[in-house]
Amino acid sequence: MAVRAHIQPVPADAGDSAPAKAVRKAAEGREQAMIEVVSDSSRSRKRMTGAERREQLIQIGRTLFAEKGFDGTSVEEIAASAKVSKPVVYEHFGGKEGIYAVVIDREMQRLLSLVSQALVASHARVKLERAALALLQYIEESSEGFQILVRDSHAASGTGTFASLISDIAGQVEDVLADEFRERGYDPNLAPMYAQMLVGMTALTGQWWLEERRPRREEVAAHLVNLSWNGLTGLDPNPGLTAASRGLVLTPTTEPRTAARPNERELKEQEKARREHEKLREREVKEQEKARERELKELERARERELKEQEKVRREQEKARERELREQEKVRERELKELERAREREQRERDKQREREEREEQRSQEARARAKAAEDPADTEVDRVP
Repeated sequence: MAVRAHIQPVPADAGDSAPAKAVRKAAEGREQAMIEVVSDSSRSRKRMTGAERREQLIQIGRTLFAEKGFDGTSVEEIAASAKVSKPVVYEHFGGKEGIYAVVIDREMQRLLSLVSQALVASHARVKLERAALALLQYIEESSEGFQILVRDSHAASGTGTFASLISDIAGQVEDVLADEFRERGYDPNLAPMYAQMLVGMTALTGQWWLEERRPRREEVAAHLVNLSWNGLTGLDPNPGLTAASRGLVLTPTTEPRTAARPNERELKEQEKARREHEKLREREVKEQEKARERELKELERARERELKEQEKVRREQEKARERELREQEKVRERELKELERAREREQRERDKQREREEREEQRSQEARARAKAAEDPADTEVDRVP
C-alpha cells in the first residue's frame, strides 16, 4: 500500500531564526521517513517470478492432497493458502488436476529412483534388502508423498496411481527373480507373478508402517527379507494344493454352521492330506538344505577368490619390495664407488701436493746454498786449497 507524505512546506522567508531552522529540520526528517516507508512497501510488494509461483502452488497442493485427498481439495483452498486469486492457479496449471499430475509424477520419480539405485547390488538378497530399505526410507522422509500415492481412487486419473507404481517397481524386481529362478531350476516365466507378490507385500507393509512407525526401519526391512528370501529359498518348483483343497467350491450361507462329525472317507482324505503335507514339508526342508549348501559353497568360492586375490596382491607387493631393495642396493653400490673414487682423487691430490712441497723445499735449500756461497767466496777458495 502506497504511503503519501503530506508535509506543510516551511516558507522561504521564515527567517533564519532558531525556531525556523528547527521547523525546517523537523519537516525534512518527516519527509525522509515517509520516503523510506514508501521504499520499504515497494520492496515488500515485489512479485514472485513465474517459476517461484509455480513451485509454491505445487508445494501447497502437495500438502493439501496429502491431508484431504484429491477430491477433498479445492482450487479455492490452494489459492487461499498461496494468497493469490483462483485465476492465478488456472493460469499456471489449468486447475487442481494439473497440480496433482505434477505432484504424482515427482513422487513416483523419486521413489522409482531410490528403488533403481537399490537394485544395482550384485547379490540377489542384497538387492531385496536395499529395495525394502529404499521404500521405507521414502515413506520415512516423504510421508505426504506416500499418502498421496496410496490413494488409488481419485478423479484426476482413470487408472490407479498406486497400482501403476507397484507394476513399475515389480517390473524391475522381475529381472532379479528371473535370474534367481534360472539358477535354481525354477520356471523363469513365473517371475512376473512372484514379483507382484513380493512388491505388493512390501508396499502393504509400508502402508501399515506409515501409521505405526515401529519397529525401526532396518528391523522392518529385515523381517520383510526374512519372509521373502527364505520363502524363495525353499520354493517348490511344482507347487500344488493338497487333496483336501483341490476342487473346493464354497457356497456362502447366512445360517449358522453346525459341526459335523467326519465320516470314514473324510478321515482318510484328511490323513492323506496330512501325509502329503508332511512330504511337502520334507521336500521344503531338503530344498532349504540344498539352498543353504549352495549358499555356503558360493561363500566358500567367494572366500577362495578373495584369498587368491590377497595372495596375488601379497606376491606383487613382495616383488615390488624386492625391486625396491635391488634399486636401493644399486644406489648404495653407486654411492660406495663414488666415495672410493673421491678418496682416490683426494689421495692423488695429497701425493701431488707432497711432491710439490718436496720440490719446493729442495729448490729452497739449493737457493740458500747458492746464496751462502755468494756471500763468503774466500771461505770457498780456502776450502778449495789443499
